[in-house]
Amino acid sequence: MAMDATEIETMIKAALPDAQVRIDDLRGDGDHYAATVISAAFAGKTRVQQHQMVYAALKGRMGGQLHALALTTQTP
Repeated sequence: MAMDATEIETMIKAALPDAQVRIDDLRGDGDHYAATVISAAFAGKTRVQQHQMVYAALKGRMGGQLHALALTTQTP
């Protein structure tokens, strides 16, 4: 079962309440998304740590319900 873009955004915002999140469905299939996440919580973190924070927010759905997620993370 694929994930809805709104569900992805909601999960990320639950873990990173200050985040500005933009989700784009790359293929229209609900399996391949690109996400841009901007959060002050990323300050001082490496790009890998920032991505790990987003993946943690998705609570294990990456690789299962969510097949592919291209991530761009930034601080405000």
